[in-house]
Amino acid sequence: MRRANEVAEEEASMATLVGLTSIFEGLASMRIAQIKDKVLQSTKFYHELWSIYTQIRVNQVFSFGRDKSDKKVVDKDLIIIITAEGSFNGDIDQKLIRMMLKNYDKEKQDIIVIGHHGVIQLVQARVHFDKYYKMPSRDTDINVMPLVEEIKKYKSTQVYYTEYISLMVQDVKRIDLSRAVNEIGKSASKKEDIINEKTYIFEPSTFAVVAHLERSMMQITVSQLILESKLAQYASRFQAMRSAHERSDEIKSGLHLEYNRAKRAVKDERLKEIVNGMKKARQGSAG
Repeated sequence: MRRANEVAEEEASMATLVGLTSIFEGLASMRIAQIKDKVLQSTKFYHELWSIYTQIRVNQVFSFGRDKSDKKVVDKDLIIIITAEGSFNGDIDQKLIRMMLKNYDKEKQDIIVIGHHGVIQLVQARVHFDKYYKMPSRDTDINVMPLVEEIKKYKSTQVYYTEYISLMVQDVKRIDLSRAVNEIGKSASKKEDIINEKTYIFEPSTFAVVAHLERSMMQITVSQLILESKLAQYASRFQAMRSAHERSDEIKSGLHLEYNRAKRAVKDERLKEIVNGMKKARQGSAG
């Protein structure tokens, strides 16, 4: 049996781990609430843009905000993978990468990765990627313009991300970006405002205004997909920290029980020594 002081030191270390996991669990829960509010706010603004866009666009084709100055579109699909920056989110990123690799064709697709954990996964799988961006550390004023500029170069874009379903359930998703733009817009309530070239003057041209609106909606859509992924990542982290907290608390309780047994064993041993000593003393005096 181990010494009581050794067990006590290990119990103290485990108590520190219990406290840390509890703090991380609380932080993840707080960030989830904050991000959900940001998604709701950006959706409301997006609906305003969608209402204007649908009234002035000249056709039903979404052109990704391209204008006349843009170069010829690359005849390949762009894949954007949104992963965590760190590795404290369970196995959700591994599932995302596995899903992407099932459909990946290196001759027809280019890859952009958001999040360092995704980079590690692709390097381990020996899959080439073209660009890497860090997962934004903040939840407001996310600069996605570099991504939008890359998206404009390709004929189509697919985004692989993690969807938040509930605090205990997250799922990996693949979505076509142009479809995502339309799906968010279609959830907006219809307005009766009539915005067209007869009632408004568009400078420098209607085409330029439509392109600007498309770029703005793409920025919001990409930002929302990033926020959605962060939401799911924090939920996954919450689960991981809760599991670690429960496990460390269980180990701490076991160590405390072992510590009490070790102390009791020491007391029993000392009591046995005293009793034996008294017996020997009596035998000596009797002799």
